[in-house]
Amino acid sequence: MQQNDSRNTIVFMAIAIAMFFGYNEFVLKPQRVEAQRIAAAEKAKAGTPAGKASSAPPAINLKSRDAAKAADPRVAIVTGTVMGSVNLRGGRLDDLFLTERGPHGLRYAETMAKDSPPVELFRPEGAAHAWFAEFGWQDAARQVFAGPNTVWSVKPGSATTLTPTTPVVLTYAAPNGLQFTRTISIDEKYMFQIADTVANTGAQPVSVAPYSSVQRFGLPPAHGKTSNVHEGAIGFLSDGEKGAELRMRKYRDLKKDQTKAKAAPVLASTGGWLGVTDKYWLSALIPSQAEKINATFGVTAAQGVDIYDANYVGDFRVIAPGQTVTETTRLFAGPKVVQDLKGYKKALAIPHFDDAVDWGKLFFLTKPFFTVLEWIFSHVGNFGIAILAMTLLVRLILFPLAHKSYESMSRMKKLQKPMEELRAKYKDDPTKMQQETMALYQREKVNPMVGCLPILLQIPIFLAFYKVLSVTIEMRHAPFYGYIRDLSERDPVTVLNLFGLIPWNPATVPMIGGFLDTSLHLGPLALLYGFTMWLTTAMNPPAPDPMQQRIFQLMPIMFTFIMAGFPAGLLIYWTFSNLFSIFQQYIIMHRLKVENPIDNFIARLRGEGKATA
Repeated sequence: MQQNDSRNTIVFMAIAIAMFFGYNEFVLKPQRVEAQRIAAAEKAKAGTPAGKASSAPPAINLKSRDAAKAADPRVAIVTGTVMGSVNLRGGRLDDLFLTERGPHGLRYAETMAKDSPPVELFRPEGAAHAWFAEFGWQDAARQVFAGPNTVWSVKPGSATTLTPTTPVVLTYAAPNGLQFTRTISIDEKYMFQIADTVANTGAQPVSVAPYSSVQRFGLPPAHGKTSNVHEGAIGFLSDGEKGAELRMRKYRDLKKDQTKAKAAPVLASTGGWLGVTDKYWLSALIPSQAEKINATFGVTAAQGVDIYDANYVGDFRVIAPGQTVTETTRLFAGPKVVQDLKGYKKALAIPHFDDAVDWGKLFFLTKPFFTVLEWIFSHVGNFGIAILAMTLLVRLILFPLAHKSYESMSRMKKLQKPMEELRAKYKDDPTKMQQETMALYQREKVNPMVGCLPILLQIPIFLAFYKVLSVTIEMRHAPFYGYIRDLSERDPVTVLNLFGLIPWNPATVPMIGGFLDTSLHLGPLALLYGFTMWLTTAMNPPAPDPMQQRIFQLMPIMFTFIMAGFPAGLLIYWTFSNLFSIFQQYIIMHRLKVENPIDNFIARLRGEGKATA
């Protein structure tokens, strides 16, 4: 029995240590990084220089976003979901804001503030943290035609504003006799189509290949730092004879390759897609699915800035005099809404496009969890209620196993006195004590290991729920009720400001503000979670060793602080799950007439002292 107790203690402590380091990695560290990101974003809006590099000769000085945008002629983009412009220099898509509106205003605002601007996706070269998509042609010597420095003209009679019903047609005549026509169109959502037609008006055949690229110049401080969410290059590509698969390279991994002077691998793929992704936003290039391409994820440095690049080059075409060829590429630039990605996957035959969402290694849980959660949301209209319903559904599925576990633990608690008598009787004979203990368990039909099973099953469920809350944009800015306006973020109030009654932010305190805002940020949800965990622990049979008892008594306090920084939606799930466990366990203990803290509390209210079994 002592060996079992020691083993259980080691397992429990291992889980506690893992949770502690996970809390530091996934909660405290992202919070510090997020604070840095907000500060950097404010500087970027003010035009603070941050370095620059370019596919063309890099400029030394950065401009404000507005100045960079005004430096070149443009064609406006106006739809119900995005607003921006096409840069006629290079024919780039480098100016894009997500302006889709919902029932309560902007669907994708930078923050929860009422006057928050829309999320910016693309930003022109010349401004800090530029991000854009580029298209062009090159010959066998990599000489670029219709590339980043080409100045396009709007075709006479063509629309001067890109909308879902009015594509924009651009033209360019190269000195070598090639005539380029670029037709840019956009659907009602976030999918652009770029159709490039090349006509050879010269006297000699010309061999050219199309290329497409998504480039990002430097990263804001918060990007690419967390381990729970993939941010960086992503694509679904084959590699020669190797089958197609989802390929992901984090920003930091690309940077490590650069530091080691490791050449970026070239993936010889047929079709697929590739691009650059953040937590919620994606810019992805989609060639024809029959097109043979050479795709690359890489990073280069210029003027002190890292240029992250996802690009591909298509097959060479030999264009005889008087002939034309057309290359059609699609570009997705928008939020990673699961239903939208699935819709494009089906309508345009884009393989695994919904896997642009980082479902993680527990995808076999996260995907169905999200599907059920979204289905419930479609009927109740509130993700918080959907989480409660999902929790209830999970607990009902686990009910038979949990029932058996709680019944076993209740019987163990009922055997507390006989166990103490055995320990006193055979204190000098551990072997005999263990034999008598096992015999007692057999007579009373008790299995100590059964009590661990629900806890072990809850761990992957907990991690899967955390993943869903972390990576799905549907959870971003999803409100519950009252003061909880974003289920994907931590409880916004804390005991340090009397749960929001005092207009004071503990993070502003000099020297210790960061500590107060992370380690001591205890909101109502965390305290309620801590109480339910304490009550759950109090209903379990006590550990035989006094040291183990003290450890278990401290666990609710420790985990209250750990869980305080997790998303509010996760705390709602875990607390409600604890409440369900408490109710289920109480019914069993009351039926078996086992002493429990709830009956004791009721007895004290009645003036009866301690409840009797």
